[in-house]
Amino acid sequence: MTLNKVDREAVPDMPNRLGIAGIEFIEYATSRPQALGQVLENMGFRPVARHRSREVTLYRQGTMNLVVNANPDDARVSGTVDGQPVISAVAFRVQDALKAHNRCMDLGAWSVGSHAQAMELHIPAIHGPGGSRFYFVDRWQEFSIYDIDFKPIPTVDPNPPALAGMSYFGVVQYIGASRSADWQTYYEHMFDFSSIPDEERFGILPKGKLMKSPCGTFLWQLVEPDVWMDGDDSPECLQRIGFGVPNVAEAVAALKARGVEFVESTQLHPEDRGALTRAALGSVAFELVHK
Repeated sequence: MTLNKVDREAVPDMPNRLGIAGIEFIEYATSRPQALGQVLENMGFRPVARHRSREVTLYRQGTMNLVVNANPDDARVSGTVDGQPVISAVAFRVQDALKAHNRCMDLGAWSVGSHAQAMELHIPAIHGPGGSRFYFVDRWQEFSIYDIDFKPIPTVDPNPPALAGMSYFGVVQYIGASRSADWQTYYEHMFDFSSIPDEERFGILPKGKLMKSPCGTFLWQLVEPDVWMDGDDSPECLQRIGFGVPNVAEAVAALKARGVEFVESTQLHPEDRGALTRAALGSVAFELVHK
């Protein structure tokens, strides 16, 4: 086979018109930041910085940034039910934040108004499911958004290592009945995600439709209610974070030693492919997936 032959039949890369390069941070909104912080610390995260003007704390481990938003002036915080935390935002790393935002606006997205104060960064965002937001961040390499908007917590390691090699694997989104095709079209159209065949599964929860980010670094799972849940009128929302780990059994053992409990039943229990933590604070659960 000649070089010309290889070039002629080369498979083109998937389109990535926003220049998505991974997840920069995931944000929880909560009126109980201390309680949620304890849950996150049990999972291996450490608080490393606090926002300069809002009640917002940055948690980190390894390559993962996780933001806890308890700012009482934020409607997403005041709108939480019974103090249960909700995933309120996912920030995508992109090559050019303004260009990515403008493209989404051209495709029909709804923009989120800026609430940046003096000397704070404006991070472009669009509305997502269930009142959540999708942010676009292009300052994530030598210079980051945290260098401007956050103050480091003294004596704390700003880059704590990842427990059991954890990294972001993906996000689980709960959707309405018979809405899979609509949401698949949305993510394909807006972000250039691509659907994964139903026979290709990850972890131990086989339900839902899987989509892959155009950069190939994380997945998105769309889960409809069970057929027998005819009366389910729960709002569509970002439900759960998935962590990729090189060894599920070792990760489960390390987390159990820190007090994390896992779902264990005849239908669902930790195994080599994955594991699911028991919900804390009524709504916070994490999924481990072999990566």
